[in-house]
Amino acid sequence: MYRSYLKIAFRNLLKNKASTLINIGGLAVGMAVAMLIGLWIWDELSYDRYHANYEQIAQVMQHNVYNGVVETQVSNPAVMAEEIRDKYGSDFKYVLQSSWNFDHTLAHQDKKLLKPGSYFEPSVTEMLSLKMLRGTRDGLKEPYTILLSETVAKAFFGDADPMGKMLKVDNQVEVKVTGVYEDLPLNSTFRDMSFILPWQLYLISNPWVKEMEDPWGSNFSQTFAQIANNTDMATVSAKIKNVKLNRVSKEEARYKPVVFLHPMSKWHLYEEFKEGKNIGGRIQTVWLFGIIGVFVLLLACINFMNLSTARSEKRAKEVGIRKSIGSLRVQLVTQFFSESLLVALFAFVFSILLVLLMLPFFNEVADKKMAILWSDPLFWGIGMVFSLLTGLIAGTYPAFYLSSFQPLKVLKGTFRVGRWAAVPRKVLVVLQFTVSIALIIGTIIVFRQIDYAKNRPIGYERDGLVYSGITDPIHAHFEAINQELQSSGAILAMAGADSPTTEVWNTNGGFNWEGKDPNLAVDFPNNAVTHDYGKTVGWKIKEGRDFSKEFASDTLAFILNEAAVKFIGFKEPIGSILEWNNQPFRVIGVVEDLLVQSPYQPVRPSLFHIQTGGPNVAIMKINPELSPKEALGKIQAIFAKNDPASVFDFQFIDAEYAQKFGDEVRTGKLATFFAILAIFISCLGLFGLASFVAEQRTKEIGVRKVLGASILSVWGLLSKEFVALVLLSCVLAIPLSWYYLHGWLQQFEYRTSISWWIFVAAVIGALLITLLTVSFQAIRAATINPVKSLRSE
Repeated sequence: MYRSYLKIAFRNLLKNKASTLINIGGLAVGMAVAMLIGLWIWDELSYDRYHANYEQIAQVMQHNVYNGVVETQVSNPAVMAEEIRDKYGSDFKYVLQSSWNFDHTLAHQDKKLLKPGSYFEPSVTEMLSLKMLRGTRDGLKEPYTILLSETVAKAFFGDADPMGKMLKVDNQVEVKVTGVYEDLPLNSTFRDMSFILPWQLYLISNPWVKEMEDPWGSNFSQTFAQIANNTDMATVSAKIKNVKLNRVSKEEARYKPVVFLHPMSKWHLYEEFKEGKNIGGRIQTVWLFGIIGVFVLLLACINFMNLSTARSEKRAKEVGIRKSIGSLRVQLVTQFFSESLLVALFAFVFSILLVLLMLPFFNEVADKKMAILWSDPLFWGIGMVFSLLTGLIAGTYPAFYLSSFQPLKVLKGTFRVGRWAAVPRKVLVVLQFTVSIALIIGTIIVFRQIDYAKNRPIGYERDGLVYSGITDPIHAHFEAINQELQSSGAILAMAGADSPTTEVWNTNGGFNWEGKDPNLAVDFPNNAVTHDYGKTVGWKIKEGRDFSKEFASDTLAFILNEAAVKFIGFKEPIGSILEWNNQPFRVIGVVEDLLVQSPYQPVRPSLFHIQTGGPNVAIMKINPELSPKEALGKIQAIFAKNDPASVFDFQFIDAEYAQKFGDEVRTGKLATFFAILAIFISCLGLFGLASFVAEQRTKEIGVRKVLGASILSVWGLLSKEFVALVLLSCVLAIPLSWYYLHGWLQQFEYRTSISWWIFVAAVIGALLITLLTVSFQAIRAATINPVKSLRSE
């Protein structure tokens, strides 16, 4: 019996080749989109699951009250891990202190590489369940050792055994290779950690850490933990909340630090905090694309429903005859379901081919390395269930609708589908275009928000600015190198700073001023810079003057940004006194706010003072008369001459700034990609319906043409119904889009407005797409010779 169902289904598909191609093509595109989104969501949800202890790992973080606002930070004092182990050791399996994952120069013989790596306490291999390819998990127990990732080990030693070989780190200390671990996957937080050094070596190399007068007063490292097997994350987190408050000075206690555990399961998708509360993060994008995937697949199913029910008159006699010879309705339902399932199966096969074609582009846009899981039985099981569900969803309405025909009316010739039979199809077309138009509007708003933030005044000139980390030999000859670079014509200016212009690496408290609320605990970004900083970055002086070597007193002077002046409340800032750790500093200038951190958030109150030690970075303004390649070649040669043991690394400030929009740009590109496919699927359905309507009204068109109707009037006759449906879709899509996009924009402090022209552009675009889709069939029908149309009469 089922074999006959499949035979009949296959014959019907071959008989109606055009509608079959449209159905299979539309479903295949819909399935491909759903499959791509499914792979992307799986990659997002499986982030960090590479680590076997995923459920027990957490990062130790803090809430502090800075400037009257609760802020959340990942940095901790270097003694945090030791304190937690001492006080709450039974609740933890591991508590480890770590540095940041910064670039370091690794050298072996004549080969030098600049690679990102971290200093970690020895148990990191166990906590992160690193897969050791060589050596043991105890490789970091001695201070002068190093663990290499597989890629870095091969880069230095090829296929030779690296164990016991010596590497020099930052041209300072020699370490022995004691292990090689498997490269961490792209969907791991530690993906860029290409080597690991012992935390003990960090303390040896930086004696100031142990010599600090107040070790709890400086937050410059990270702390990671793995809770014990018999404990609960929330319970342990509550236990350690006062671990810092109990040890800090009275001054630091004013920040009201609350320590807590942020589970690894939330690092990637729930990374955002506001006023001390976790407000989500990337999970919103996961939900967004999940909903888009469902809707795009639904659009493809709607096409199948529409085309199947539109051809109901052609299937009516078949249903009548089969019912008259004894077929039960359940058998007819099964027959129609078998057709939809066959279409879904073919569509699934083609969707896999489409995914293979689209995956490289999709991976590039999404910054992923996803692949079809060919060898995973679960993938194929989900694929089959997915196809079955799609077939059932697509076939439900046609199956029950077509099997409901009355055989007596059908066989007597009195059966007509009637004007109301087309209502469900019209509803489905409206639903299709409502979704498509909403996606168009959403894509426009996303890119408009990105452009709005990109065009925000940043307070300095980022074009032609590059920065590079500074080593000790560069520190020692900083001014001489500056003169040599300018004499070579490579740069116009160079300055040193504690932080680059696109990041905040240092904040300070301990500030007082006249009229300050004694209960207000403040923490300001406080960048130590050399005298030529303003000239190099091109900041804009609003009041007062810039730093100058002609004024020796500038070593005890501040330049404030406008946000700092507003926050402090200075009426006449120039000449005002601002105390820092009881040392008076005079305000000599006010600069326009420099956009350093998020382009979507207000600029933080910030201070600048003269660098008295060695700066962390050198910021250079490249000579615009030279090509970047030529200028960087000269810079590299001069840096290499002064520090031949290090690798010269540089970053363009404009490229670093562009990275701040990375997530939003990816979201916009993916939304555009899905919107185009959604419109394509909707147009496929519209094309099929227009073809059916034109075929259904062939004789009417012939009569009209005999009576003198023009091609234009016939085109209008066939097009107006679809235009009306699309206009109705616009009426529904516009308020829905405004409501959800207005809510989405609220997450940004600095945001664009939703202008009326966006909706007008979406409506015009939808109408043009509709007319282009329908016109082919309408004009084709209008140009047929009426003699052929009326021949059977």
